[in-house]
Order: sequence, then structure tokens, then C-alpha cells
Amino acid sequence: MIGNMSDVENILKAINEGDLRAAEQLLPIVYEDLKRLARQRLSREQSGQSLQATDLVHEAYLRLVGNREVDWNGEGHFFGAAAEAMRRILIDRARRRCTQKHGGDCQRIELSVDLMPDQKDERLVQLDEVLDQLREYDARKADVVNLRFFAGLTNEEAAAALGISPATAQRDWVFARAWLQSKLR
Repeated sequence: MIGNMSDVENILKAINEGDLRAAEQLLPIVYEDLKRLARQRLSREQSGQSLQATDLVHEAYLRLVGNREVDWNGEGHFFGAAAEAMRRILIDRARRRCTQKHGGDCQRIELSVDLMPDQKDERLVQLDEVLDQLREYDARKADVVNLRFFAGLTNEEAAAALGISPATAQRDWVFARAWLQSKLR
């Protein structure tokens, strides 16, 4: 993901210890990686999306460094949390758009084998609900989906972020896709 992992880990450690200036040092180092994740995620959204990658990065970053209850456990933990924050932001926006006030009348539509081809708001909300069920069943498999689907990481990047082998990440991905498909039908 990023070039100098020791810098990131040292800054995350300083944030954990309450150093407010450390958060300012972290953003320039991880910004391009976060923006790449945001662009990948937004490229899967429906057309007409008003949220830009920069906005998504900034909102996710504020959620990440503003959460004083998190003890960052290294680069993988940080990027996993970033992917989760981006997912939450997009889910919240999708739910808001599905309300009557925001042009609701959403109709649930079955997803194809490709998981979410059109990325309609109601599909994203439905996937979020089922992904929460998967997290209760097997949190690691849900983390793999979160990193691969929502953050756009490769299998190898997801495996490294989670501290598992690429083969295990691939097995988790295959299982999770099948599990999600069965629940979404």
C-alpha cells in the first residue's frame, strides 16, 4: 500500500498516545492511498453520484482520527478501518436517498452473480444488511469482503492488511461471495 510503513506505524502509535499533531502528519503520507481507495469505491457507485473521492477521503479521515477510542494496530488495521468508514459513509448516503424525503420509493432488486452491477442505493443498503449478518457469522470473511469489494484492494493487499495468507483470503472471498449471494436471493 504505502511506501514507508514504519513512519505510518510510528504516527499511529503517537495518535494512540494522544498526540494531536500526529494526525496532521499522517494525512499527507496516506492521502494518495486513501484517495485511490475512494476512487475505486466511487467508480462502482451509480452514475450521478455527487460525492467526490476527495470528499469521501476527508470525511472518512475525520471519522478515523476523530475516534479517540481506537488503538491503531498498524497499517493494515488503519486501512481496514478506512475501508469500513468509506463503506459506512456510502451506506448512510444510500439510506438517506431511499427515504421519502429524498425521492425514496426504493424497490428491492435481486443482485446478479456479479454481486452489484448497477450499484443502486437499495441494493447497497441490502448488501450492507447482509454483510452485517456475515460479520456475525464470520468477522474475518466480512473483513475480506469489505477490503476487496468496498476498498477495492487486491487479494494480496487484503491478505496483507488482515495478516493472513493470500490463499486464505481467496478462500474467504469465494465463501463470502457465495454466502452473500444465497442471503440476497
